[in-house]
Amino acid sequence: MPDAAKWGSAALRFIQLALAVIVMALIGNMIDDAIHGSSSVVNYNLFVPAFILLSLLYLIPASLSDKIMLHPILMFFIDALCCIFAFCGAIALPARQHVHSCSNKDYTSTNTVSSGSKSGEKTCREGQAATAFLWFLWFAFLLSTLYSLWRVKQRFSGGGDRQRTSPNRGQAPTMSQV
Repeated sequence: MPDAAKWGSAALRFIQLALAVIVMALIGNMIDDAIHGSSSVVNYNLFVPAFILLSLLYLIPASLSDKIMLHPILMFFIDALCCIFAFCGAIALPARQHVHSCSNKDYTSTNTVSSGSKSGEKTCREGQAATAFLWFLWFAFLLSTLYSLWRVKQRFSGGGDRQRTSPNRGQAPTMSQV
């Protein structure tokens, strides 16, 4: 893989890392503000960045080194899982939150995501911000999933580092050699 592609892939991984940390901080703060426990969708949305951060422990070094990557299908599988988890979280949180005005006390006190919180308005705004960052995270993983798919296709179509001829057999002679 060319150096530019490696560094581009690594840059995308560091963007994913930053977005996952932001989402984890927002969701963690929502859980911390909950008085009687948090909603299951909020708990799921804490699982998403936790899974992504653990995955990035492999994906960042694998983006830089083919030896660490082991096989492109493994990267594709992990990228696809992260993409699906981020997509589900980005849909589930606003679906449960029913995005309205966070300044409306009637809304925040009856909402399953922000009710039971010390500050319903703050929790509501954190949920909206987490949703936005989850969509950015999903898009970043969509890009890396497509890139991983391209790497798998390249590997199996013979475009990788493998030789098509066996090492014992030389290449066929050209016309000038005949």
